[in-house]
Amino acid sequence: MKDKNLVIVESPTKAKTIGRILGENFTVVSSMGHLIDLPEKKLGVDIDKDFKPQFVIIPGRTRLLATLKKEARANDKIFIATDPDREGEAIGWRIKERILKDKKVLRVVFHEITPQAVEEAFKHPRDFDLKMIDAQVGRRVLDRVVGYFLSPLLWKKIVRGLSAGRVQSVALRLIIERERQIQKFIPQEYWEIEAELKKADAPFKAKLNKIEGKKAQIRNKEESDAITGDLEGKPFKVIEIKKTEKKRNADPPFITSTLQQEAFNKLRFNAAKTMLLAQQLYEGIDIGHDNPVGLITYMRTDSTHVAPQAIKEVRDLVVKKFGKDYLPKEPNTYKLKKHAQAAHEAIRPSFISRSPESLKDFLNPDQYELYELIYLRFLASQMNPARYLITSVDIQADKYLFGASGSTLVFEGFSIIYKEKDAQEEEKEEKNSIPSLEKDEILDLIRLSPSQHFTKPPARFSDSSLVKILEEEGIGRPSTYAPTIQTIVARDYVRRIKGYFHPTELGFKVCDMLVEYFPKVMDVKFTALMEEELDEVEEGAIDRLKVLHDFYPSFKANLDFAQQNIKKEVIQTDEVCQMCGKPMIIKWGRKGKFLSCSDYPKCKFAKSITTGVKCPQEGCGGELIERRSRRGSFYGCSNYPKCTFIAKDLPEYNKDIDDRS
Repeated sequence: MKDKNLVIVESPTKAKTIGRILGENFTVVSSMGHLIDLPEKKLGVDIDKDFKPQFVIIPGRTRLLATLKKEARANDKIFIATDPDREGEAIGWRIKERILKDKKVLRVVFHEITPQAVEEAFKHPRDFDLKMIDAQVGRRVLDRVVGYFLSPLLWKKIVRGLSAGRVQSVALRLIIERERQIQKFIPQEYWEIEAELKKADAPFKAKLNKIEGKKAQIRNKEESDAITGDLEGKPFKVIEIKKTEKKRNADPPFITSTLQQEAFNKLRFNAAKTMLLAQQLYEGIDIGHDNPVGLITYMRTDSTHVAPQAIKEVRDLVVKKFGKDYLPKEPNTYKLKKHAQAAHEAIRPSFISRSPESLKDFLNPDQYELYELIYLRFLASQMNPARYLITSVDIQADKYLFGASGSTLVFEGFSIIYKEKDAQEEEKEEKNSIPSLEKDEILDLIRLSPSQHFTKPPARFSDSSLVKILEEEGIGRPSTYAPTIQTIVARDYVRRIKGYFHPTELGFKVCDMLVEYFPKVMDVKFTALMEEELDEVEEGAIDRLKVLHDFYPSFKANLDFAQQNIKKEVIQTDEVCQMCGKPMIIKWGRKGKFLSCSDYPKCKFAKSITTGVKCPQEGCGGELIERRSRRGSFYGCSNYPKCTFIAKDLPEYNKDIDDRS
């Protein structure tokens, strides 16, 4: 008689996929994520006893834990097969420690949910990695201490229900600082002059680069007109021709951050949507007779490592599909980031033989687009570079030096299947085809085209650029980017408008208060250092208690000062209360700003602040008020419930995207 085996994973979809792979001798159940965590309504950390955490059963999960315990009694062997990261390790460890202490529990780790990977993992189970668990506990305790003490201060100064966090607040600061740069920015006028030249019947364009050997700086129309006038009748002579070959290497296969960036740039998916779709592709999709199978490797990773077998398979496919010229002699390898989880893999298709087209009938449109992006990026990562012939020409016209450049694609390489954003520059240059020229040759001038321009402020952050800077600055880790963005949007600290983050008045208030009283917590470099130290805990280089003891004293000093000195902001208005005649003041509530009597709680009169925009409903006469719900902000009529008009945007605005999901 064969042993009965219990397998615990964290997701019902994952349980279904793994259950089909392992067969009838295994019972696969889901924990539905974390079952045991710090308590919701109290600190749950004994600071005086070396920051000892108090882990409790999450409300509503007691019955599920009892079910797991009952299943464990009925099975001979118990395997924990939660995700291969800190969170997965911690989920399994806490279940083991709470209900399976008297049982032999084995940890199983795999990075793709395929028959081969799962079966191989179950042949080589291991013990729990206590260093990973220690790092997760350190991060969880640190985040709890920061959030638990900072959030009530926001309630005291602004309004109840707000939150602050170690990573989310720094992300908010980056957005706020960028917005202030934009607000302070003063556009500067400048002009460019382009010459359309030709040799025989082959026209091309050249740009004025230098005047008397110095960089051309044309500040206004008068200067531009003077230069174009001076150039009349001047010969345009070729003085130098350079031809160089340029290679454009393929980018590495995706890691979490680059997947989120590229999915926004190419598909306009926000970070949360990208991770939700990636989770579905990882945990298993029903593809007919093969039953549910994981289509991609684990999607929370910072490693560009790829398994040797997957490298062999993708190289074979490159030769079969495109020929030997497209295959590098040796596999392309990519540098790992500092502290990257080298044991993890990059995000790639589990089966390179499963093309996006072959799966189209089994995937919804969004799943298909993301899978195709992952598939093509991985395939391209093991192909030869694209090669371009770059022609650069210097053309002298009296004291004026013009430059022209053109690009000719010599060999497509990986770009035959995957175009990067930067490749647009080569495409522009390809359009400016430079004819065959000779040194000292005189060219015909067709026309001079001056154009006015203004310097532009830095762009607001999008999901893509925010994730990029968080990664570059070392703030957060692969699992935190999407939740961080979700939190600051859900709290109405920022709003997505046309895909870009605009901070709200509330966001400014929260950020400014935290920067004033907690400069260290809000410091980008300090936050990055904390992340590094937590990674070093996992590597066994330092102890988590050292990280916590180093952090807490200065944090506590700032906290004590803030608690003594912080006062609720009072903003007076010119309006008087309709009930008692006392001045009205601006307050913040869960649904945004409103006017309240300054004599509250004696007088409880309050009213909404209108936008000044009339309700477009015919015969209404009300004004639109900004309101908030769980799904974000919207505008409703001041005459509600008599008038039920609502709109996502003010009528005078025309915003095509304001995605708060």
